[in-house]
Amino acid sequence: MALLGAQLVITLVIVSFIQKFSPHFSFARWMLCSTGLSRYLYPTDQQLRTLAGITKEKSKKGKHTENGKISDTFHIPRSLDFTMETAKVSHLDVVHLKYYTEFQWLLDFSIYAAITYTLTEVYNYFYPIVDEINLSMVWCILVVGFAFKMLVTLWIQYFKGEESIGERSTCIVAGFAYLLLAMMILIVDEKTLEIGLDKAYVSFNESASKFLGEQGLSSTGPASQIVLKFFLALWCGWLGSLFTFPGLRMSKMHWDAMRYYNDRKLVKLLANISFVSPLFVVALWIKPISRDYFTVRVFSGMDNPLMTSSAFDSMRLVAVIVVVLLKLTLMPMYLQSYLNLAQQRIENQKKEAGRITNIELQKKIAAVFYYLCVVTLQFIAPLMICLFFSFMYKTLGGYTWNGFFVNVPPDECSIDEESSSILLSETLEISSEKTAAQSAEELHLALSSLKQIFTTDVFRGLFGLATWWSCFTLFATNALGMLYQSYFSNV
Repeated sequence: MALLGAQLVITLVIVSFIQKFSPHFSFARWMLCSTGLSRYLYPTDQQLRTLAGITKEKSKKGKHTENGKISDTFHIPRSLDFTMETAKVSHLDVVHLKYYTEFQWLLDFSIYAAITYTLTEVYNYFYPIVDEINLSMVWCILVVGFAFKMLVTLWIQYFKGEESIGERSTCIVAGFAYLLLAMMILIVDEKTLEIGLDKAYVSFNESASKFLGEQGLSSTGPASQIVLKFFLALWCGWLGSLFTFPGLRMSKMHWDAMRYYNDRKLVKLLANISFVSPLFVVALWIKPISRDYFTVRVFSGMDNPLMTSSAFDSMRLVAVIVVVLLKLTLMPMYLQSYLNLAQQRIENQKKEAGRITNIELQKKIAAVFYYLCVVTLQFIAPLMICLFFSFMYKTLGGYTWNGFFVNVPPDECSIDEESSSILLSETLEISSEKTAAQSAEELHLALSSLKQIFTTDVFRGLFGLATWWSCFTLFATNALGMLYQSYFSNV
């Protein structure tokens, strides 16, 4: 229990730090207000009247709006030539934006969770956590839950109202397409795609049957492997549907960034590397072109392969973190590309004929900045899901950052399991009043029983699929968006 106490100390320190530090500094607020982002200001009514040569009409009796304000709507040519002013994004500007609170909470909490996870990993390196609960996993589960909640909230908006029929159809079609793709991928042999689901199923089947047998319960085993893979495919299809519009948004920002930063070669190089980097991560799970190449093949002039198997596993985990950090580093560039969409809209409007009201013109410009935090959520949430799935994959899967496994052999665990069963039976025979220590001991025994069922192989299969599929879906939706942009830009 000493290790659990040390983890509680780390958690309490982080919580105390959040309470004292968060009112004074927010990384999300810094990302929006201190990275040089500029927004476009729409022209005032007086400026539009002057440019269009429209004289202000005298108010007529009875021409009032519902609050007693005189209506000031007039028409101007769509081709009206004007220049928009820019202003730096400030805290007073973003605090009233839609979903700003949700974005601030998600990003800040993710950073605090990452700090907690890092401190726990450092502690685990010196004092390995074997029989205790790893509290950093609770933080990781919360971050993944919050990220899914944000994506689902945005996803549900497409199913409300009659104006979003196209978006709704896109989500449904994408969901079924990813479902079909996931079903095809899940039947691929483990010798090609080493997710580890087959081994996880065998381990879960054996451990569950053994556990139920020890409890005196009859068991025919869990559901068939095909049924379990079908439900996993449903989850994969749903995740693909959630990632669809964030991926399309990301590809649009990347496409615009390549035009705006055309003269900055280094930025373009980093942006292109960031865009295709999830593909390299996905390829690391394809055994013939990754593990066999790095850990089996011996090149000429060498006596051993490039890496050991454990070092390769560590490299895959580090690769996911590098990809996420690279995308977060380039996030201000992408956000500025999105804010420049206001100017792009006006430039396209100038090529159109007809007239537009001043209100519609101002709304067209202001809407870009108004939905800035929606875009940031679409950018951040998929990255946090990929990152914290990889954290859970590493810890619950028994991997380590230095290239060595931290697995406890099953024989060593059997002693603890037998002693746990004995202690549990003795506890049930005691009729005296339970103390807090006894309750804690019973909780520990219950968790030990769960460990018999959810083994390291089970976690490797589940979180291996979750990590790989989230990275694959992130790249697939971005690539689909780039095909969309390239097609319509040439039309």
